[in-house]
Amino acid sequence: MSQWDPTARLSYWAFHANRRPSYMRFAYLQLGSDAAAEDAVDATFDSIMNEWLRMLHMDRLDAYAWTILKQRLVDRQQLRSTWPEPMDISAFEAALKEAHADQYEVLTDTIRFYSAVSRLAERQRDAVLLRYGLQCTPGEAAAVMGVDEATVRSQLGQAHRRLARLLDTSAES
Repeated sequence: MSQWDPTARLSYWAFHANRRPSYMRFAYLQLGSDAAAEDAVDATFDSIMNEWLRMLHMDRLDAYAWTILKQRLVDRQQLRSTWPEPMDISAFEAALKEAHADQYEVLTDTIRFYSAVSRLAERQRDAVLLRYGLQCTPGEAAAVMGVDEATVRSQLGQAHRRLARLLDTSAES
């Protein structure tokens, strides 16, 4: 990095500052711990730094960076393959937040929902987790994923239809 021109260095650090918070939130949602999320995101930015000068010439730099993050998350998940899925932890947290409702019903509904989300196509799942799990707007989710907002909206629409079918089917069984 010390051999980069100042513009390349500044652009890398601006990208880092802009994307790190959302990458950390997404990684935590996937991995379930601050330490694992930080390891994955640090590894992501190490890889991005190594490729940065080449990435500056890409049309979809954000999309490439998102792909690197997704691969680092897979790497970390494989290291912890015997641990419970983070979505199971989220289901318990959601049940505890709904103290006024039947906690068992909230828990089972949340587990059913996360199970259905896990059956979505990867890009649909990413869009749903960013939009509803992390409360990103479709525009923010699009920026993080490196795609057009219309693409995120389309993926969300497809995910809604698929979730409706999956949840309707699982409710009958």
